[in-house]
Amino acid sequence: MLISDTAAIVTGGASGLGAATARALAGKGALVFAVDLPEAISSAPVLDGVTYVAADVTDEDQVRTAVAQAAGGGNPLRIVVNCAGIGPSARVVGRQGPHDHALFSKVVEVNLIGTFTVLRLAAAAIAETEPDADGQRGVVVNTASVAAYDGQIGQAAYAASKGGIVSLTLPAARDLASSGIRVMTIAPGIVDTPMMATVSEEFRANLAAGVPFPKRLGVPEDYARLAVGIVEHDYLNGEVIRMDGALRMAPR
Repeated sequence: MLISDTAAIVTGGASGLGAATARALAGKGALVFAVDLPEAISSAPVLDGVTYVAADVTDEDQVRTAVAQAAGGGNPLRIVVNCAGIGPSARVVGRQGPHDHALFSKVVEVNLIGTFTVLRLAAAAIAETEPDADGQRGVVVNTASVAAYDGQIGQAAYAASKGGIVSLTLPAARDLASSGIRVMTIAPGIVDTPMMATVSEEFRANLAAGVPFPKRLGVPEDYARLAVGIVEHDYLNGEVIRMDGALRMAPR
């Protein structure tokens, strides 16, 4: 699918994976709507071809408004990349007692339900566009994690939310096939994003040493290149791609 002269939504688009993907898509000629929380947008860089939209993916009305803005921007809405997410850590039973119910619910609400909310509302808008010569209307790329397969100690909520995204991929692709919309998921390993900002260089080096090859942490640009490749590769659909340097996470 051609990226040029289309509209794209990227959630979590003000930093990390989302910001790199927004830059990459804009560089290919898309009009990008980077959706993020107001506080994240306030410190985001100004980028050509990128319009920041303040919205919380857990608020259906805000997502609906953001989708309408992207769909009404002049270019057909074809691309959605869901990068918004959170990753707090807590054991099922820890020193303070059982896992906090509200925390577990919040992680699932943001990571899984937020992803689905954007997917379903954006897909409805994409389905209203004219298809290309091959019957294509668009593609949605979601973000899971290797934690969906080998979550570590303290990642019960995070792994459950990302596992939900993995399981969502194929049925969503099947549901949307009649509308000419593909659905794919990327499951990154350890990526050097702002969430890693507080980690020491020594700890960062130890993490990198655990990656079989290439022996480094991933960078947001790795994710962005893969997302762009998925958009452009018409025969990729209903699949989860691990982007992890062959990493398999240990229990801790």
